[in-house]
Amino acid sequence: MNIDWKSIIWRQFGAAIDMLENALIACPDELWAKPANSSDSFTARWYEFWYLTFHTLFWLDFYLSETREGFAPPAPFGLEEMDPKGAFPPRVYTKDELRTYLEFGREKCRTRIAALTEETAQQCYPTRWMDLSIVEFLLYNMRHVQHHDAQLNLILRQTTDTAAPSWVGITKRPLDT
Repeated sequence: MNIDWKSIIWRQFGAAIDMLENALIACPDELWAKPANSSDSFTARWYEFWYLTFHTLFWLDFYLSETREGFAPPAPFGLEEMDPKGAFPPRVYTKDELRTYLEFGREKCRTRIAALTEETAQQCYPTRWMDLSIVEFLLYNMRHVQHHDAQLNLILRQTTDTAAPSWVGITKRPLDT
């Protein structure tokens, strides 16, 4: 049996990114930078909708990079996410800025998957904490996006009168353009 594994991975990873986009679009303006209900200001800040979206996009971008060295997200984003003390970005990013970052991440993901070969998919992804092949690290990255998709959808369901966006089974965007 000939399995088109790259298309399978892309259809599912692309669907996770589509769900992130749907949540971002569905977020009402009054919820965008509203702190979560928490007595801990750090935790409350972490669950602001904009920040959780940014966090997801930053790590999507970083995990799709071939090496840690020289990684820099596109402007206006910085490297605060990598601060071991938990620094936050200097300001609240807008929906438009994060939608642009999402498109950047989606294209980076699509390109990364399309470029895989049987050989490169099996190579070790250079992390300090896990020994994973590149293809397994792609699945790890997809799971991270899905994890935060679920959080964002839960926030939407708990705080708005409208339902969260619907489930996306597969992306409609093709792997090859």
